[in-house]
Amino acid sequence: MAALNCSSPSPPHLIPSFRNYPSNSLLFTIPATRRRSFPSFRLKNSLAVESPATSSTNNGGDSPKILLQVKDLTAVIAQSEQPILKGVNLCIYEGEVHAVMGKNGSGKSTFAKVLVGHKDYEVTGGSIVFKGENLLDMEPEDRSIAGLFMSFQSPVEIPGVSNIDFLLMAYNARRRKLGLPELSPIEFYAYIMPKLEVVNIKPDFLNRNVNEGFSGGEKKRNEILQLAVLGAELSILDEIDSGLDVDALRDVSKAVNGLLTPKKSVLMITHYLRLLEYIKPNYIHIMEDGKIIKTGDISIAKLLEKEGYKAVSAT
Repeated sequence: MAALNCSSPSPPHLIPSFRNYPSNSLLFTIPATRRRSFPSFRLKNSLAVESPATSSTNNGGDSPKILLQVKDLTAVIAQSEQPILKGVNLCIYEGEVHAVMGKNGSGKSTFAKVLVGHKDYEVTGGSIVFKGENLLDMEPEDRSIAGLFMSFQSPVEIPGVSNIDFLLMAYNARRRKLGLPELSPIEFYAYIMPKLEVVNIKPDFLNRNVNEGFSGGEKKRNEILQLAVLGAELSILDEIDSGLDVDALRDVSKAVNGLLTPKKSVLMITHYLRLLEYIKPNYIHIMEDGKIIKTGDISIAKLLEKEGYKAVSAT
């Protein structure tokens, strides 16, 4: 089975503009800001604020809805026009976890970057519908505000911009999109404190510049903190296990699992079974030569671990 059927429910993620940042940067344009330093104390529960994604009307009891539907997607490298994606089909429902695996060069990361509107790639055919809207009509920052999040393999540093300023700006941008009032710095501090605990990050982390001088594990935790703050409906995690030791992988996986709800979904890209043992997917897709050639469950990953890609290759 190369693609999931979107006709019926299946069984039981701040993106600055890519135009102004390096190819693996975050997707929110950062205006000049005055740095704020926040004390390490807990505010009273009366200031608690819900995530934008959970504060809207709850449709509990409804059947899962299609969150992302990709049909016959083709894309090329913008500069060279080299074809990379050659007809990708994928359907993700609310509350599902999907994983994409494949050899290096199979198109996994390109697919993720095309979903968030990376300028290095040009879509030449097919369609992407996210929450009922044409994703291809949206700018990268609009995709983020709409509820799409991507965690990059190598997050870039943003000197001079603190984590707290960056997150507050991004969070309020999403609240404006949802018609909600913006939070003051003090209200936002109350909102973010429980998120720090989920990701196992100390409060003084907020006063550091975004990813500047961070270890590999700290950068990955920071990405998941951004996800926790924004409350994105679809999180794309591109090799989030890369460079993590066992403890860091366990912490990051625990945080991701803690953010899953019946309305939120995850699309992971990975090479390794170990991540899938912590964050258990509903479906695993094998990508080869720019297409999804096989879809199944965790048994596919176990087969790859034992026999390699020759066991599932279409050639």
